[in-house]
Amino acid sequence: MRVMVLVKATKDSEAGIMPSTELLAAMGTFNEELVEAGIMLAGEGLHPSSKGKRVAFDGRSRTVIDGPFAATGELVAGFWLWQVKDMDEALAWAKRCPNPMPGPSELEIRPVFEAADFGEALTPELAEQEERLREKVEGR
Repeated sequence: MRVMVLVKATKDSEAGIMPSTELLAAMGTFNEELVEAGIMLAGEGLHPSSKGKRVAFDGRSRTVIDGPFAATGELVAGFWLWQVKDMDEALAWAKRCPNPMPGPSELEIRPVFEAADFGEALTPELAEQEERLREKVEGR
């Protein structure tokens, strides 16, 4: 199963405070372990929400909202995409992660939808389209 691991933002990350050399080194070592174990598919840090935008949808209407966004604890400061056997394996890896922030912080782990999760709504034609797109994205 694939999971998205979300690094939750903190006041420091939203203020644009960069990680220390020690934290960068610890995270680099952890990322190497993830890659060597075949777990990590992708991962990046994100700039503060003050540099971001949101697009709000209401029917055919689109509204652009400039950052920064409120509720810092609900924002995302970074992410990984992992391939794991199950949620227990994802939790085991998450517990090995260095604290991604200088102070208290959280990771959120959420399963990624797979084609089978959509049931009959995903017609054979839509499944074929999805597979074609995945192959293009992965360069196959």
